[in-house]
Amino acid sequence: MRISSERIEAILAEQGITKSTLAERCGISRQNISIITRRGTCEPRTAGKIAAGLNVPLAEIIKH
Repeated sequence: MRISSERIEAILAEQGITKSTLAERCGISRQNISIITRRGTCEPRTAGKIAAGLNVPLAEIIKH
């Protein structure tokens, strides 16, 4: 699944949280969060976890 790394970074900035905090919230390692945002892809289940960790709908971080 393609995700918008730019949108994730923007949401992190808006909420004033770090990738480490996001990693703790969604149960994914900080290293994996960094890899996913750099690559711009992940499994749908992982995208759901990231969206939940950011408290946004999944559609908010999906690249259309």
